[in-house]
Amino acid sequence: MAKAELMDFDEAIEKYEVVIGLEVHVELNTNTKMFCGCANEFGEQPNTNVCPVCLGLPGALPVVNGKAVEYSIAIGLALNCSIAGDGRFARKNYFYPDLSKNFQTSQYDEPIAYEGQLEVPVASGKVYNVAIERAHMEEDAGKLSHVGGVGRIQGAEYSLVDFNRAGVPLVEIVTKPIFDSGAEAPELASAYVRQIREIVKAMDVSDARMERGNVRCDANVSLRPKGQQRLGTRTETKNVNSLRSVENAVRYEIQRQAAILAAGDEITQETRHWHEDKKYTSAGRPKSDADDYRYFPEPDLVPVQPTEELIEEIRTRLPENPASRRARLQQEWSLSDNEFRDIVNSDLLDEVDSTVSLGVSAQSAKKWWTGEIARIANLEGKEITELSVTPEDVAEIEKMISAGKLNDRLAREALSGVIAGEGSVAEVVSARGLEVVSDDGALTAAVDKALAEQPDVLEKIRAGKEQAAGAIIGSVMKEMRGQADAGRVRELILERAKS
Repeated sequence: MAKAELMDFDEAIEKYEVVIGLEVHVELNTNTKMFCGCANEFGEQPNTNVCPVCLGLPGALPVVNGKAVEYSIAIGLALNCSIAGDGRFARKNYFYPDLSKNFQTSQYDEPIAYEGQLEVPVASGKVYNVAIERAHMEEDAGKLSHVGGVGRIQGAEYSLVDFNRAGVPLVEIVTKPIFDSGAEAPELASAYVRQIREIVKAMDVSDARMERGNVRCDANVSLRPKGQQRLGTRTETKNVNSLRSVENAVRYEIQRQAAILAAGDEITQETRHWHEDKKYTSAGRPKSDADDYRYFPEPDLVPVQPTEELIEEIRTRLPENPASRRARLQQEWSLSDNEFRDIVNSDLLDEVDSTVSLGVSAQSAKKWWTGEIARIANLEGKEITELSVTPEDVAEIEKMISAGKLNDRLAREALSGVIAGEGSVAEVVSARGLEVVSDDGALTAAVDKALAEQPDVLEKIRAGKEQAAGAIIGSVMKEMRGQADAGRVRELILERAKS
């Protein structure tokens, strides 16, 4: 399926008001699933973490995971929500090929948390106050693998289902409609999801790895002509699992819907799928409203009734607000707005912070994470979190640079070896023979050879043009495969010029 006809983004913003709504699903990292004792573990063999409860076999009864309830309350408090003193689970009914009981145990009209808000800054400096309608508990579905074709349901020969994820605790965070974001709507959507991810990661209630689906977003987009009060028909792009994709998917839907409306046609209310490889959305199924799910109270579960004492005890455990943390770190690190924004937009704040805590300067930590490490990740088509490099590795590299054992070029080579799985920094440096040569005997021999090959350079230096020494330094570095101590080489060259 090819991309639809698109309107220029600026023209779309000029003609239509954008309204977005975001539903962020957060998988909780409890030891067990939401309603049974099966292990909540990623990457196990298919259909091994299952039992009669999460498979929905006749006669099996669910029991609520108390830790998941505490984590859900913590998320609600971090989002400035009110916490319900009395909540209930419900059955959400429609065909689920990846939930064998054919309904999802969720919350409907009695969520654990409601009426919150989150301040979300964007690059322009504007801060949006995003109103949160609810954060409710539910269970995740299983995972479908489509075999044949290109790995998607379209064109697949058949599908396989893995129920390991079925029943994993989820919190779904639903915003109210977001108005007046205009051209910043795609960026705001991404920034909001980033902030949710930062919050749950800081609280350690989720592994928050978007590439694994721990955090994923359903992005609702609708357009209406400027000045019209009635909301336009919305689409819901499902399960977008990277910050970049959230932004791109919202932008694409704005342009696609604008072209349809401008042609005099109507938007179909439906779910859509984001194709990261070709950067477009395609139609899924007609979008259901709440009535279509035939919600009714879950008869096998008692109401959830957290005490005020429990809620306040959880509130005392909340970590620093992500926005406050960013402001504090930027001030402590003495970075400009652009420098700090590079770190945040690269989603590397935690990595840089951990590296700085090991004694590395903020500038150096930023250089490695947003520079060479990000470059290697892009080259390999991976997320940085998938690379086998740690803040400790970066700190060790910086320590060896400070000690004169590595220069930047050799350090980059050592880093490549670490990422390739060749061992620790020290092991890679030793195995590849990367350590800087500072032995005067070897350096003097290389300097004398270079000067003999370029006698005119020596005369220029003696005539006061010390910058000419750069040519000799370059020759020596080439001769010694970049492992010479450049500072000592320069000193030896100038000593030769005076003799």
